[in-house]
Amino acid sequence: MMIALAVLLMLFTTIATALSIASVYGVTAPRRRLLAPLSAAVPVSVLKPLCGADDALEANLETFFRQRWPHFELVFGVEGESDPAVAVVRRLRERYPSVRARLVIHDGKRALNPKVSNLRAMLEAGTHDVVVISDSNVAVEPDYLRLMLGQLLADPAVGLVSNLFAGTGERSLGATLENLHLNGPVAGSVAITGDTGGQAVSVGKSMLFRRSVFETLGGLEAVGSLLAEDFVMGRMFAQAGYKVRLCAGVIHNVCTATSVPRFLHRHLRWGLIRSRVTPAMYPFEPLFSPMAVALIAPLLGLMGPWPLIWGVALTLLRDGLQWVRLRGRDGLLHALPLGPVKELLVLPVWAIAPFLRTVSWRGRSYRVSTGTRLYAKAPQGRPRELRQE
Repeated sequence: MMIALAVLLMLFTTIATALSIASVYGVTAPRRRLLAPLSAAVPVSVLKPLCGADDALEANLETFFRQRWPHFELVFGVEGESDPAVAVVRRLRERYPSVRARLVIHDGKRALNPKVSNLRAMLEAGTHDVVVISDSNVAVEPDYLRLMLGQLLADPAVGLVSNLFAGTGERSLGATLENLHLNGPVAGSVAITGDTGGQAVSVGKSMLFRRSVFETLGGLEAVGSLLAEDFVMGRMFAQAGYKVRLCAGVIHNVCTATSVPRFLHRHLRWGLIRSRVTPAMYPFEPLFSPMAVALIAPLLGLMGPWPLIWGVALTLLRDGLQWVRLRGRDGLLHALPLGPVKELLVLPVWAIAPFLRTVSWRGRSYRVSTGTRLYAKAPQGRPRELRQE
């Protein structure tokens, strides 16, 4: 009986892995690339919250100045004049004087979530109804905005559009593990939600929506004290009857020099988030990991080398095919052998994450409760007047 259970678990994981691969290929299929017509008079405000000099920050931001869309503005936000990102933005504005770009310098304190605090300050400087929120470590193709708008304009019922993202740029072991994980199980889990006809998971690295609609749902004030603000924003649109969709355009999450401890710490925070927003699903996550199931199978009586061989082969197949689909073959031979090791490294992270009660983010510490609600460890002062350039 126990051996039969082990075989069933392996069958389930095989099917789930096949669905992951198929969904990544399905979401990014050429037929899904809906380009908005250049004649469409839809202006866009792109909000770029910044904090420090991320990997390849200037190159990442430059891809937004090169958008092939006639009506857009860029709004950058930082806390404090001393942030090194300020100099980067000023250089790019000088390099691209024809692109409308604003820099908002403020002192934060507009929400417990530091990203939302930044966004609230920036939103005051944005002038258009259609808004894109994009992280600082993201690089995009020149038709990024056209593809996002194509998805939004194709169906009036669509409320929010997000993207799959490929981990790129690795030059260290930790960055290689990070990008391998992003291109494997992370991309697959997001793609499944966007390729099976349901509501896609919204990812904060790239989200497009109408500001007027979002504000009727509660706006940024509704997510200011949440760690998982992007996930909840998608749920807000879905609960209001709007569709949440994935765009066929893949964005690049540039990670070059992360250490192994930082890789594990990042996924510890992500595990904490998932355990709070999907607590019923979280305990079953290892069933979607071939290496985890390969470890479980002998405990159920299925002995011999075959479960391990199966686990390694299925992990390599998923990570390899999805890597190629999302970013091509570059770097694959170097990274792929680390796939099974990476899967085993994140298992303790998965086990520990639900028991965490605090989180450190951008140099600040918070208590985290149900639904990823944040509680400050110390009183926050009132926000002061912001400055725009």
